[in-house]
Amino acid sequence: MSIPKTGMSKQEILDTLEQYKKDDVKWRSGKVFAYTFSAGEDVDDLIKEAYMKYLSENALDPTSFPSLARLEREVVRFVIDLLRGDDNAVGNFTSGGTESIMLAVKTARDKAAADKPHIKNPEMVFPRTAHSAFHKAAQYFGIKPVMSEFNSDTFMADVDSMRNAINENTILLAASAPSYAQGVVDPIREIGKLALEKGLLFHVDGCMGGIMLSFLRQMEGFDIPDFDFSVPGVTSISADMHKFGYAAKGASVISYRNKDIRKHQIFATTASTSYAMFNATMLSSKSGGPMAGAWAVIHYLGMDGYKRIIGEVMAAVKKIKDGINSIEGFRILGEPKMSIFSFASDSVNVFQLADYMAKRGWYLQPQFSTEKTPHNLHITLMYDHVRNVDELLKDLRECVEELKAAKMKIDINTVREQVKNMLESFGDDAVKQLSAMAGMNDSGSAPEELALISCILDALPRNVSKELLIEFVNNLFI
Repeated sequence: MSIPKTGMSKQEILDTLEQYKKDDVKWRSGKVFAYTFSAGEDVDDLIKEAYMKYLSENALDPTSFPSLARLEREVVRFVIDLLRGDDNAVGNFTSGGTESIMLAVKTARDKAAADKPHIKNPEMVFPRTAHSAFHKAAQYFGIKPVMSEFNSDTFMADVDSMRNAINENTILLAASAPSYAQGVVDPIREIGKLALEKGLLFHVDGCMGGIMLSFLRQMEGFDIPDFDFSVPGVTSISADMHKFGYAAKGASVISYRNKDIRKHQIFATTASTSYAMFNATMLSSKSGGPMAGAWAVIHYLGMDGYKRIIGEVMAAVKKIKDGINSIEGFRILGEPKMSIFSFASDSVNVFQLADYMAKRGWYLQPQFSTEKTPHNLHITLMYDHVRNVDELLKDLRECVEELKAAKMKIDINTVREQVKNMLESFGDDAVKQLSAMAGMNDSGSAPEELALISCILDALPRNVSKELLIEFVNNLFI
């Protein structure tokens, strides 16, 4: 495809874009339990207006656009206040949780280079339950990722395992509040003590829950463990506004206990023949829209609005968890502290159950098994889902019965055996053969039913599943 010789009309363009969206998940239905966050159409409309007011303003140079510097300072201070940071705590607005985590890792690397120059091969320690963004940061910044163990019953980080993983090259500890997969808060206070004992920086990934957990700890009926700057030893926290802050993407905050740590995040140079370059975060040019959108939703909802929304969400969470636990052979994994959780089943293949639910318009996110945990389905429940709780549980129960009665069942243990045999038989050609088996073609598109793909990925050694995913993405884009 090339640039058209003549331009299209405004209406033609808008109609074409709308047509492009026809196969996207229908997130406004309140049936998609991942990726999108909405606090209602009134909030969405306000965010869009605020976003568009700053669409073209460039946060590359806050001296040229002082209003953007003000928006950033005010949004960051709001988040730091929620996270119980004092007047010394500082932070910056980022494009999302991955950038926030990567900046925390980059900061740890550069601080170690300045303070501990004898470390030539830096390492960071985090539990296996930590977000994949830590692995991405490790790859980007040349740091060895060292995964520690977790408790197979609680899904919380094993502090003794973290202690045993620390060596002379360790520069950073990391943990989650909560972890994405099961919504469990790691023992942050204990890990903070370990960080202080070993003289290490300690990052808390609060991307999913930093905002919501901070409100929940102020509300009656919720037992939220300390996870923020109130914990000695915590040196940085990431918290996404575009998740349970209900701001527009991309809006996240990376915060530090003080400026002495944060200065290692900042990039500046006068080495080029062009203008002086200084960036507080990874991006240079970036729209002021997300900042304005985040600022707007904070001031529109206020403390009372957030607490009202969160209260309704948590009531829905309890109803769904009780409903899932009441289905024979089903169980919620761990003890989730907020509205992200997962469930497993001993009676049906939940990957296939996800396909059955998809036919009714629901999106439940597959998650793979480990040596300690079963394959499961993830739910991120937000305000937009509250209205659909009864329908969700009704459809879930009916789909379970349909799957039990179905003639075509995918037995995950059989798939594992087939995958093992294929790996032994096809050798270097295994990835191509497995892609074909899963129905993934050269265009990068996947079949409508994803259970077999999920079962294959679950069965593969992690280095092979990584290769298969890279091949898929490589074919997905030009």
